Parts: sequence; C-alpha cells; structure tokens
Amino acid sequence: MNPSATGHPTRRRLRRALVAATAAAGLVLAGLTAATALPGAEAVPPSRPGHGWSDTADGFASLPGLGRGPTTGGAAGETVTVDTMEALHRYVTAAEPYVIQVAGAIDINPKGTELKVASNKTIIGIGTEGEIVGGGFFLGTGVHNVIIRNLTIRDTLMPEDDPDDKEFDYDAIQLDTADHIWIDHNTLTRMNDGLLDSRKDTTFLTVSWNRFFDNNKTFGIGWTPNVTSQITIHHNWFKNTVQRNPSADNIANLHMYNNYLQNASAYGNYVRGATSAVIENSYYEGTHNPYYTVAGELVQRGNITVDCTWDDVIREQGDAFDPHDFYDYRADPAAAVPALLSEFSGPQPEIGT
Repeated sequence: MNPSATGHPTRRRLRRALVAATAAAGLVLAGLTAATALPGAEAVPPSRPGHGWSDTADGFASLPGLGRGPTTGGAAGETVTVDTMEALHRYVTAAEPYVIQVAGAIDINPKGTELKVASNKTIIGIGTEGEIVGGGFFLGTGVHNVIIRNLTIRDTLMPEDDPDDKEFDYDAIQLDTADHIWIDHNTLTRMNDGLLDSRKDTTFLTVSWNRFFDNNKTFGIGWTPNVTSQITIHHNWFKNTVQRNPSADNIANLHMYNNYLQNASAYGNYVRGATSAVIENSYYEGTHNPYYTVAGELVQRGNITVDCTWDDVIREQGDAFDPHDFYDYRADPAAAVPALLSEFSGPQPEIGT
C-alpha cells in the first residue's frame, strides 16, 4: 500500500483514527505515524494521491508465481457497468478481461447460485451501493488474476437447514485451485455456508479490509494434503461469527496482521496441519481461543486480547517464516485496529467511482 501526500483526506482520516485509538489505549504518539508507539510497526495509510485507496494488490497477491502475476484483475480490458444478474453473468464468465462495475443491488436467482468467474476480471462495486443478494461467486481450477472488491455479498440463509449449515452449500466466495486473487473492501454476511472458502491449493491470495459479519462458517482454508498455498490476510473485521475465523490447514505461508475479531464464539485464528503462520498486531475481543495451533508452526507478536477465554491450547510454537522475505509491509499498532476497521473496512464511497 502506498502512502499518499500528507494533506490527502484519506490520510488525514486514518491519522485521526490512529491518534484516537492509541490515545485511548494510553500510548503516546511520536513523529508522523501512530505506529511509532509500538516498536517494529509503522502505520501506512493505504491511499494514493488524487484518489482514495490503491488499486494495486499487496501481500502474496502482488507477487509473480506459477508463470503469471501479479494480480491486476481486468485492468487490461474494457470497463462495463452492470445492474442485472444477466449482465453480470455475461461479463464474469467471458473469456476476455473486464472491469465489471456493479451499480446497485443485484438479486441472484435461483437463491444460492454461485456465478462462475473466469480469469482476468475485476468485479467492483460503485461506491457503497454494489450488492450481490442471494448468491455469490465461484472461482474454479486454473482461474487466475481476479479482483473482487467493494461489494456487499449477502443473504442466502436457509431456515430449514440443519444447525451446522451442511445441506445448502451457499458461499459468498468459493475459490478452488485458483491463484492470484485479491478480495478487498467487501462486506460478506449471512450466508448459509461459508463467507469465504479458499480451497484446494488456492494460492497467491490476499484478503484485505473486509467485513465478515453474522455467520457460522466464516473463512475456511485447506481441503488438500499439499502444503503450497501462500496467503495474506490483513485488516479484516470478524464480528458475531462462530467457527473458521479462519481455520487454516496446510498453508505453506500464512501471514495475518491487523485483523479484528469481535465475538467469535467457537474459536478465532486456528492454525492446523502443516501450516506455517505469522499472526501479528491483531485485536481480539470477546473471542474464545483467539489464536492457537494443534500442529505446524505459529509465531504471534504484538496482539491484544480483551475479555477473551482460553482452553489449554498451544498459543505459539516454532519459528514459521519472516513475511519481509516475501514482500514489504508495515503493520498498524494493534490498539488502533478497532477504530481503523470501524471506519475503513467494507465498501468505501471513493472506491469504484
């Protein structure tokens, strides 16, 4: 994420949020960024001059690999605007690259349908009005270079389903053996199965600045014995969720930072299998087992827990890896995370316009 000029409105808003959050936590600001209050962390306002938020993916989605990358979505193609399911389906499934702007709420029928997205697409809401209602997206084997951004994807709950949401497999976004995917600034909520499932060796994935609200199965990762996936998860707000926040199985490199888990009842960040994970500068409130592992390696640092409960679990083990060996990033202080995500996660009015 690239810092903008000091006088840019988005930077000023981020600065105010950082100041308020760190002051409330009893920390003292020094210099230009609030993150100087915590050693080893620097706040980087995710904006650029003349606009609001960068259009460039960060984290693992920003890297080349598998003979392609970084993630640019449909930037090489035409920009189109859609407001019906028929038009949305036409462009997301097309062979050509497209930037697909979603204007308003689009109802998906039949309920639970996951539109099959082809490679080289950007699907982006215009301001805060773009919604996918009653369905979601599916990215299958070999699909690559896709951006899903600034959307609300919601409401496929089936009251007649069993208590564990197994009968109707309706996800907001499902990724099966996809690569170079950026999922950014969305609100995903009230789906009958998962909000986001990253499955079957999906890799070069970055999930940033999203809201995962009011759901049972939130964010599952794995479904394969292979240990190849590389995933970055940062600045996401998980609120009133139950399980998979995320549950991360057999991930070669999992980097999570600046996430906010609020009222996650079953468990928080669950590292399992042969996963190598780094979790840092995140904020956990009212969460059971905020972060833990049963196998693999977990390095945790700079995190804050408030009103959380713990079982007798392993909270850290092994050396994992250094994310800086893969890409540059600078984390915000954990104390600033709730205020930042309250204001800047989910769809933003300046994105997609």
